[in-house]
Order: sequence, then structure tokens, then C-alpha cells
Amino acid sequence: MTAPGEAARRGPARRPTIKDIARRAGVSESAVSFALNDRPGVSDGTRARIRRVADELGWRANSAARALSGERAGCLGLVLARPARTLGVESFFLQLVSGIQEVLSARHTALLFQVVEDLDTECVLYRRWWAERRVDGVLVVDPRTDDPRPALLAALGLPAVIVGGPTGPTHHASTAPLLSTVWADDAKAMARILDHLHALGHRRIVHVAGLPGLAHTTRRIHSLRTEAARRGLDARQVRSVTTDYSDAEGAAATRRLLDATTPPTALVYDNDVMAVAGASVAAGRGIPVPGRLSVVAWDDSPLCRVAHPPLTALVRDTAGFGRLAAGELLALLDGGPPRTVEGELPHLEPRESTGPPPQDN
Repeated sequence: MTAPGEAARRGPARRPTIKDIARRAGVSESAVSFALNDRPGVSDGTRARIRRVADELGWRANSAARALSGERAGCLGLVLARPARTLGVESFFLQLVSGIQEVLSARHTALLFQVVEDLDTECVLYRRWWAERRVDGVLVVDPRTDDPRPALLAALGLPAVIVGGPTGPTHHASTAPLLSTVWADDAKAMARILDHLHALGHRRIVHVAGLPGLAHTTRRIHSLRTEAARRGLDARQVRSVTTDYSDAEGAAATRRLLDATTPPTALVYDNDVMAVAGASVAAGRGIPVPGRLSVVAWDDSPLCRVAHPPLTALVRDTAGFGRLAAGELLALLDGGPPRTVEGELPHLEPRESTGPPPQDN
């Protein structure tokens, strides 16, 4: 009987090797290698016996060795170049990653996730992952209007899916045969929001946007301008301001807007936390929502539904978008062609935070 603490004194358990499997199965090490790598050279019976012994010993392939031999690493990469302080309150990425993981776990594929300070550091990381063969491909988020990453990944030959699209649905097959895109129509989504607010009678609408330079921020800002012009609205009264997506900047932007000589009657926030923060600022100033200010959140979440009043929000299947992106990357790795795939168009869910503007406006 093993004395208490004896196992700990022996040190960590040793990983089983091909030599251990060969000894237990009574075959040569080369036979084990043939069997575990699905190569000819052993009979079906011997192959089955070797695999059974490997399972009994708890043997698993060494991912680094597999990469050096030209096999897949069994891992995909995801890098996020955003201020780290904004991630704890950003529900979008949690839902996106949950959808990605759902697909990858079914294929026994790992996800290597890293947060970096800026785009330059992200590009350096891609080069290192490629040199070390750490990942088979990458999911690229937050595409920029002038983005160096697609060209870099194409030069490296590292398969990738751009999540969110560049400035529109663009097919990369001619320049990057290992690059696919999944995207959402932010322009139509913004048009739906403006349709709702315009029909209620709002003419002073400000979009509290996310980070400048992101492709989807640019699309949303452009769509707001286009839709406002189409309806003959004053460009000085229907406009966008940018933030870092945090509740702090969302609240600060709201204070500045409400301090204006002619404040907006409706605010559209690029995420749920900024919308809740903005509604809280209004409540603190005694401005009723929606009596004097209507509030819309771009992304729906439980936070929007439990707020008081519940927030009108743009509803989309973010986890489904993650599943779509992961599936497209796995399809590329399996030899499929690069594709540009549009995700489901979000729909607006009107709730109690939007109503007609006050009569004195």
C-alpha cells in the first residue's frame, strides 16, 4: 500500500512513449509508428492491438512533433488587439468565442487565444506562430479599413478567416487562396435602427460608436450619414462620435452630448454596456427614458433585457457567427476554396427605451 505523500515524492507521472507501447504490445517501435500514423506496413490486427495498448497507457500524439513532421498542430489562433480594460464588460467576444469553441470541440481542435496591445504586436505574433507551427490557421477579428493582416497572412501562407469582413464583402481568392471572409451587413442593420427612430419622430440622433478605424465602425458611420441624407435630415443633428467601447467612455460621451445646447433626442450605442451606462447618466440627470431620450443598443444581451427600462436592441446570433467563422476556417484547412459568406442580418427588438421625442423638440 502506498504511504500518504509517497506518490507526490515520486514526482510527476511520466508520459507514455512509443517505446512503452512497443514493449507492451510486443512489436517494434516502427510498427507502432506505422499504426498510430495510419501508414501501411502493419496488419489490421496488429494496428488494432497497438491502438488498444496506446489507449490503455493514455498515450497522446505530441503536437510539436506532429507539426515538425508536417502534420497539423490541431490548434487555431485568435488574437485580440483591444484595450484589455474593455474586455471584462464586452459580451460580444464571449458569445463569439463560445460559438467558435462549439465547432472546434467537435473536431478536437484547440483554440489559442491571446490579447495584445496593438496591431503591430498582433502581426509579430502571427509571424512567430507561423515560424513555430503553433497553429494551423487563425481567426482574424476587428478588421480595419486599412488592414495589413490579410496581406501578411497571404505571404506567410497561413490559412485565415476574416471575421467581420473588410470594408464590404470582398473575395480574396485571386490574391490569398487561403483566406475566407465572414461578414455582417452593418449598413442594413443601421438602416433598420434609423427606420425605427425616424418613424417615431426623432430628428436629432447621435450614434455613440466604438473604436475608430475598425471596418464595422466605418460602415456604421457611413450608413448613418447615408440614411440621414436619404431622409433629408440635418447632418449636424444626425452624426457619430467614437469611443473605446467601455462603459466609462460611453458615459462620458453621453454627458457631453446631453450638455449640448440642442441635445439629441435619441442615442444609438455600439454595444450593450455603453447603452446601459448612457441610460444611467440620463437617469442621474433626471432625464426620463424614453420620455425625453430614446436609447438603442447595437448588441442585445441579458444586460439590455434587465435594465430599467428594458433597452431596445439589435438582436443577432453572435454565437452563430462564431460557429460560421470556425466552420469556414476548418473547411479551408480541409482543402475547401476560399469563400465570402454573409451572416444572418440582425433584427431590431423594440422595447421600452424608445418612444416619440418630447413635444417641445
